[in-house]
Amino acid sequence: MAQAMSDAEDRLLCADEPIAGLQRRCGGDLPGTIAVPELLELVRKARRYGFKLARAIAAHDGDEAITAWIEVQPRPDGEPGCEIVLRNWRAAPLPAEDEAEAQARRTAIDHHVAELSARLDAGQRLLAVTCESAELASLATAMEAGLGHVWTDFLPLADTTHHQPLHWRLLDGARVAIEGSARDWRVALIPQGHPGFDPAGFELLLLSDAPASAIAAQPAPARDPDLDQRLVGQDLAPILRQPIARIIANAETIRTRLAGPLNDAYAEYAGEIANAGKLLLDLLDDLSDLEVVESAHFHTAPDRIDLADVARQAAGILGVRAREKAIRIEAPQPDETLPAIAEFRRVLQILLNLVGNAIRYAPEGSRIWVRLEGAGDRARVIVADQGPGLSEAEQAMVFEKFERLGRSGDGGSGLGLYISRSLARAMGGDLTVESAKGHGARFILDVPADRAD
Repeated sequence: MAQAMSDAEDRLLCADEPIAGLQRRCGGDLPGTIAVPELLELVRKARRYGFKLARAIAAHDGDEAITAWIEVQPRPDGEPGCEIVLRNWRAAPLPAEDEAEAQARRTAIDHHVAELSARLDAGQRLLAVTCESAELASLATAMEAGLGHVWTDFLPLADTTHHQPLHWRLLDGARVAIEGSARDWRVALIPQGHPGFDPAGFELLLLSDAPASAIAAQPAPARDPDLDQRLVGQDLAPILRQPIARIIANAETIRTRLAGPLNDAYAEYAGEIANAGKLLLDLLDDLSDLEVVESAHFHTAPDRIDLADVARQAAGILGVRAREKAIRIEAPQPDETLPAIAEFRRVLQILLNLVGNAIRYAPEGSRIWVRLEGAGDRARVIVADQGPGLSEAEQAMVFEKFERLGRSGDGGSGLGLYISRSLARAMGGDLTVESAKGHGARFILDVPADRAD
């Protein structure tokens, strides 16, 4: 009956009637991101998997309930995107809908268009995060590293000066600020549990009032010459990340009994599934980073930063994990400062790895020190722990690729320190270790100092 064409970002480029009319009545533009949730999902899958899909979809345009048979396949001209063919179309007046049904429908729509979702406990603390938006990748990474923190620590409220704790009904629909994004954002909080009782937890959805097409017109970043050679970061990671993240989120929902009472043994099984999923996501991240740092064209974006501020942020993000082992992290004092020339994001990545390793291997009840040191034209951050320490032979091996020093079962990939040292050297610095068996370890991140003053 009709045809349409989409691009690599799942935007509807052109469409015959009645597809074009449905797109507009559902709040979309032409060209613009596909506004029919089930059609958008079908197009995404056909584009990602590279083969033809056919399915009956349902849509509401405000006046009628529409069912249609849609066939979607990769564009025959070889361009990224899909060809959409409408084979059947039926429309019927919408039946009367009560408020509960209307809310359920709005929630279903929010689920389809949300660009980030998270599972929260009853105290609105983060349990798991799922993100499909490249624009929000840095935010998702920070939230994943800060599991156990209240979600407003990462999504500050834009329209209120009040701080947590706030009742969840006051936060449902609240505007939030996202650093670096030109779009307006709001959150939807969906309570989990039995009606009539206090929520046992929440699902958080991050939604934008402006479609992703609003940023599509911005110039695309320069393409990395090595991009086509990256199998994990370019091809596998984006495909695997979403289903793994959903496994983690569902396992956390079961483990925390948000869906209802559960035998303790099964809750433990769900926790093991969630932990295995998190380790697999960490491995994907490590392999993606490995491809990046080993690229012949890899470079960092140095800026004027304060190493003390980065160190305090790393300690704060991992504070919850440290407290689970009764470990105390002594970070730089609020009045300490150490100017440096380096890329903020990469320095934070390195320090998260160093402090995370210290927490993993240090004994319960011990301390971790994050200290600053200026030495002429160099600026240093030192992460010291009271762990088992490293022998001279182990110190010589610890920065090698896939080296785990004989450890097994700790979930590490053996890539973290190799990647961290590669990042440090790309910024004109280095990462070294000082240790003795049985006396802890001191990892020293060295970067150029900011001597402008």
